[in-house]
Amino acid sequence: MVFEYIPNGNLQEKLHERNNEVLPWKTRTVIAYQLAQAIEYLHEKCTLQIIHGDIKASNILLDERFNCKLCDFGSAKMGFSSTVMPPSCSRTTKQVMIGSPGYTDPHYLRTGLASKKNDVYSLGIIILELVTGMEAFCPERGQLLTSIMAPNLKAISEVGTAVEVAELVDPRLGGEFDLDEAKAMVSIAGLCLHQSPTVRPSASQIMQIMKEKMGSIDLLLSPAKDGRHK
Repeated sequence: MVFEYIPNGNLQEKLHERNNEVLPWKTRTVIAYQLAQAIEYLHEKCTLQIIHGDIKASNILLDERFNCKLCDFGSAKMGFSSTVMPPSCSRTTKQVMIGSPGYTDPHYLRTGLASKKNDVYSLGIIILELVTGMEAFCPERGQLLTSIMAPNLKAISEVGTAVEVAELVDPRLGGEFDLDEAKAMVSIAGLCLHQSPTVRPSASQIMQIMKEKMGSIDLLLSPAKDGRHK
């Protein structure tokens, strides 16, 4: 098998390993947009729509220009009905859990029903990681990023002050970020992480919100890059 060489490794390494240079804010916003674009392709533009099922920072590869490429489709489900029925619905079918700690949709964990909105939930986690610089799950402390952020996420995304929003942003950026874009990113993350999957936006809706509220996105995107790993 022949794969494209990806010189910048994956997002987990670049964002969370302390010996790496800090990812600039603009790079983070483009990664968020390109990931939404990749998910939109899977969900809406493939002939047989695809649920990726394991979107996480280590499955987001970064090329020489930090364009992101979504990889590892080992948990993917194709077509809809690609719904996974709960164990109670079938005595003969063994349920296979998909996802990774910190990224898996709680609604899926409760019901066993896989849907596009599972991927949208994982996208929300990635966006929170990009904003805060914190990991989705810290095994040493046994803490989920959502358990740290959830109590204040909705309030801050809706009516948060500049100070409250700024306090969420990765301190390693040293204040080098756009406050309005940070608030938009937090707001989008809040929508993606809504407890009810039906309330969560689609990937295309997320891209539209980003274009409307983060005007620099179009200028920063490289042509013909859609975030898929070919």
